[in-house]
Amino acid sequence: MDLSLVRVFVSIYEARGITAAAARLFVTPPAVSQALTKLRQQLDDPLFERVGRTMEPTHAAHALYPELRGALLTIDRAVDGLHGFDPAESDRHLRIALSELGEIGWLPAILRAVRARAPRMRLEVVPAHPDHLPEQLSRGSIDLAITPAALPAAFESTVIKRQGYGVAMSADNPLARGRLTRERYAGAAHLRVSGDSGIGPLDAALARAGIALTPRVVVHRIAALPVALAGDPELVATVPDTIAEGWAATWPLTVQPLPFAMDPVSVRLYRRHSTQHSAALDWFSATVTRAISGSSGQFSVIHGDG
Repeated sequence: MDLSLVRVFVSIYEARGITAAAARLFVTPPAVSQALTKLRQQLDDPLFERVGRTMEPTHAAHALYPELRGALLTIDRAVDGLHGFDPAESDRHLRIALSELGEIGWLPAILRAVRARAPRMRLEVVPAHPDHLPEQLSRGSIDLAITPAALPAAFESTVIKRQGYGVAMSADNPLARGRLTRERYAGAAHLRVSGDSGIGPLDAALARAGIALTPRVVVHRIAALPVALAGDPELVATVPDTIAEGWAATWPLTVQPLPFAMDPVSVRLYRRHSTQHSAALDWFSATVTRAISGSSGQFSVIHGDG
């Protein structure tokens, strides 16, 4: 089989569309359609069937994909190893998905690490919406994603941080004095960030503890938390403890331990499925992992006047 046909198959499988696959391969959609016709003839299977706006794989395509993708990775890495990947000369456009907290805390370290070795590389940060990440990684529209959300096991991932949680509140909040019991916590006025990527593990821990919460206030940005908590002596927010402790250094806030059991949340770095530019992806992934693992984050940049 022509190697270019294998690339077309893998690209259609991952992108779930002719046009998106063509964009990946830097060819026209008619060229991809012609290649798919050849594949169907050679393999005697339709391989992909249109369902709405997407091309869904057949059973045969699902069976072929892992082997063909693995073969492409082996070939591409062998070629990359022969020619070498030089980040200093690369002008690739790489995309990473980060939450608001990720942008605040880790982006400075990522930028320093990438730009120190690859000053010509273009880096784009996109919002990390957990519901969108599997499709984005599958289609190759993003290269890396950092999130505590649990994505399908098919995606290659690395744990880069383990994060505990605590309860942040104003120093004037009555709950700041004495032990925070489960009952006092459940009866408090809770503040929550909508779309918080770490909310899934927290909700699971609350459910195991038999605690049902109805937020009194919902905000859209994590940066609103310290000012809102400092300004209202009744509100509490359950947030990563190290971040809350950083805020407490400049805001009139305090942090109480959780009154229920919750394992530290694993923050993972996920890689895209696509086989293209594997050497650049390997370098980018390793560089980001080292940058974050070696950084405590700059979350305290959201600071008070004190």
